[in-house]
Amino acid sequence: MKKRKLFASGIISLAALLLLPMYATDEVTHCAFAQETCLNEIFNDDDTVIVDTVDVDTMTIGIQQNDSTDEASDDGDDISDDDEDLPWPENVRHRIEKIFDNTTIFNTSMVGMKIYDLTADSTIYERNASQLMRPASTLKMMVAVTAIDRLGAGYELKTRMAYTGRTDSLTLRGNLYVKGGFDPTIGSDDIAEFANSVKALGIDTIDGNIYLDLTMKDKDRLGEGWCWDDDNPVLSPLLAGRKEEFGERLQRKLRQNGITVTGTCSNGSMPSGAHTLYIKRTPLLEVMRRQLKRSDNLYSEAIFYQLAAEVAGRNTASARHGRQAVNAIISKVGRRPSAYYIADGSGLSLYNYVSPELEVDFLRYAYRHPEIYDNMLPCLPIAGVDGTLSKRMRKGAAHENVKAKTGTVTGVSSLAGYLTTANGHRICFSIINMGIRHSSSGRNFQDKVCQALCK
Repeated sequence: MKKRKLFASGIISLAALLLLPMYATDEVTHCAFAQETCLNEIFNDDDTVIVDTVDVDTMTIGIQQNDSTDEASDDGDDISDDDEDLPWPENVRHRIEKIFDNTTIFNTSMVGMKIYDLTADSTIYERNASQLMRPASTLKMMVAVTAIDRLGAGYELKTRMAYTGRTDSLTLRGNLYVKGGFDPTIGSDDIAEFANSVKALGIDTIDGNIYLDLTMKDKDRLGEGWCWDDDNPVLSPLLAGRKEEFGERLQRKLRQNGITVTGTCSNGSMPSGAHTLYIKRTPLLEVMRRQLKRSDNLYSEAIFYQLAAEVAGRNTASARHGRQAVNAIISKVGRRPSAYYIADGSGLSLYNYVSPELEVDFLRYAYRHPEIYDNMLPCLPIAGVDGTLSKRMRKGAAHENVKAKTGTVTGVSSLAGYLTTANGHRICFSIINMGIRHSSSGRNFQDKVCQALCK
């Protein structure tokens, strides 16, 4: 009997030894698969550190691929059927709450939002509406509202060329000056126009120097709270091709036109009595269109410093003066400027803090002032059509309906603008997702809210 038990025990032990390698192999495979899955999640393509802007050269315009969302988010699956017994605003709130119920990102992140019915002049929905948050590029909308309000839709950005001295035969015995007005649009064709204006004097020699007047703004070339390793715009009042190359390119073009400059090119202030040769004029709305449609950081900073210069008067403009201009609108809408902080004009700064309700206040203020609203609205991206919304909300009720400014920096995704509901009500809204791991999660949530509002 004992021998039989020992024999059976031996058989079982032998079987276990034979099966163990196969089991171990399966376990290793399973662990490897799980590890690979985790790594794929960690190094997902959407983890790229991005800002809501474009990187362009002088002539090329492009939209950043990362500031779009998949069409799959546009299907409106989270929008529940309406209860016919409920009034329209309550149905809207019900739809939004349904989206929240089916969204998991708020386990680890937060959202601030406010939705306002301009037609009924009442709030439809709000959540953390007064929470201070980083707006990212929706700050550009606030700068645009301020600019039209303070400068007017007909305002022009100006870059002036002038000379001192006198012409003697084929020689200008004096100096050439260019006073920068922070026009971000200056490119090769504009440099040619400046050089041609000198050639029109009928000279082949400048017996003097070229001076670049940069006194419009301070010497800061980066904004407060900007990350040093980002691809930041250069905050100079005199650029060519988005770079501080105006002097070099002007000298090169003068040589091509057969004009010799005996002196040097350096920085210097334009005298009050200088004779104007040429003024490059760029309409504010032309700059604003790219500022908002393309979310161009340089263009928005250029507008911000137009405001700063207007506030500073004859003094050198700084971000502090631009902040004062925006704060004036904050006061107009009944808020305390000291409760918020405007660090720059583009939304790049880590120090910008506003709230969704403040952004809605700016949108409401614009709506009440036709000069602002009628000029800014065509500059905003259109859902599924153009700008930074070209790849979002390509179908559904929000398509071609939502006109809004996007915002994307690492950890933040935002959307603020206007739409029209199915019952004809005009709506303005602000949604700021903060602390999100993937910017697409914020964009998908925002798109679903817009679909729910447009239904």
